[in-house]
Amino acid sequence: MSLVKIKQLTLQFGGLTAVNDLSFEIPRETIMSVIGPNGAGKTSVFNMITGFYKPTKGDIVFDGTSILGKKPSMITQMGMARTFQNLRLFPSLNVLENVMSGMHSKTKQGIIGALFHTPAQKREEQTIVDVAYECMEFVGISSYAGRTAKNLPYGIQRYVEIARALAARPKLLLLDEPAAGLNMSEKQDLIRLIRKIQRDLNISVLLIEHDMGLVNQVSDHIVVLNYGQKIAAGTPSEVMNNPKVIEAYLGSEDEAI
Repeated sequence: MSLVKIKQLTLQFGGLTAVNDLSFEIPRETIMSVIGPNGAGKTSVFNMITGFYKPTKGDIVFDGTSILGKKPSMITQMGMARTFQNLRLFPSLNVLENVMSGMHSKTKQGIIGALFHTPAQKREEQTIVDVAYECMEFVGISSYAGRTAKNLPYGIQRYVEIARALAARPKLLLLDEPAAGLNMSEKQDLIRLIRKIQRDLNISVLLIEHDMGLVNQVSDHIVVLNYGQKIAAGTPSEVMNNPKVIEAYLGSEDEAI
């Protein structure tokens, strides 16, 4: 049974169709990439899956339940977490506090517990700290726990965002351009981390990425979009040898003349 089923998804902005009749499935405990030229509709797909955009038509089924029309916070509670192409950390908070914020959708104690510092609220606070440290240790940034986020190297900030997403205990982790701004060594480390997330935590990973070397090395499956439509899907070798994919990225011979 697939974790996510995308069914005939369409997104229109006025007269512009950003995504057109898109269907694909994300298997459980696998790594899938969505690729395509600029403007292909990749981020729009991410935003619909996570509830930031409402599809014009179609359906999204997550773990057996339609999430169409649900708010991003509710979708997060159901088991999704994402990172963003442009970092969205709390710059003035330290790393521990940033990662702890990823647990907000899992907390149960309300304003009464916070005001009176009840035993249940204290236990929940300790759980949040423990989970945050586990996630920092997992991605290799626990030594930065007390450092202010805005003062960290860019690559470490990327890892803070991934740790924060893992703190939500997701079934599906969505990574939007996770390799953007990273050097070659950092990209290799990222590949190992993504594989570790899938292998050790049994989390499905869906990523958008322009770095085709990274996509080829890390992906079990690839979906290729062009002008909002799916033009290919399959294993990395199948996709990279598909004439439609080559034409979408390089142009046809007629266009080159």
